[in-house]
Amino acid sequence: MNLLIPLYVHPAEDPGAWHRLITCASRTYAVVLNPANGPGTTPDPAFARAAEALRAAGARLLGYLDTDYGAREPAEITADLRRHQEWYGVDGCFLDQTPAAPEALPECRRLIRAVRRLGASTVVLNPGVHPAPGYTRLADLTVTFEGPWSRYVADFTRPAWTERVPADRLCHLVYGVPHPLVPLALRTAAERGAGVCGPVTGDLPNPWTELTPALAQR
Repeated sequence: MNLLIPLYVHPAEDPGAWHRLITCASRTYAVVLNPANGPGTTPDPAFARAAEALRAAGARLLGYLDTDYGAREPAEITADLRRHQEWYGVDGCFLDQTPAAPEALPECRRLIRAVRRLGASTVVLNPGVHPAPGYTRLADLTVTFEGPWSRYVADFTRPAWTERVPADRLCHLVYGVPHPLVPLALRTAAERGAGVCGPVTGDLPNPWTELTPALAQR
């Protein structure tokens, strides 16, 4: 099981988490960098140092880009990607809050083509739900579940078409996982066809301020 790591806490606030992540960087699918709900308006030296250390440790870096479910202008998104690339040397992008409906598929396709042209070698889509089937063909990885462990256990359903998608192209991001059940969350994701997972013990409003215990269990 590969691990996608969104760590949305400043390196100065939790240097220990960043140090542990750097130490385990080679075990991850990718690390999502999110200095300020995107790259921010100016470079952050602490994030730049963390990004450099992660790259040296073998991590793939993805810049966080919020699409606001298709409401943001594509030019704003690509401008954010350029900042991520210039300031933090990211390899690709994590497109958050992407649309999932079939009618938004052409617009999403154009956006992905635009970020690819800018040099994004890895593109991750996060609709947080199972989107229309065409989306998974556009990206390297699609997050088809983002939500709490309670809902993951009780309400998860898997559309039949996902059985034809390679596991390494699907990801589940699960928060609020009780610490002892993190290994179970990884096994459950694999059983449900996701080859990439991100189980964390944190909860709303921002569960991604904590590093997944799964890194320490490898």
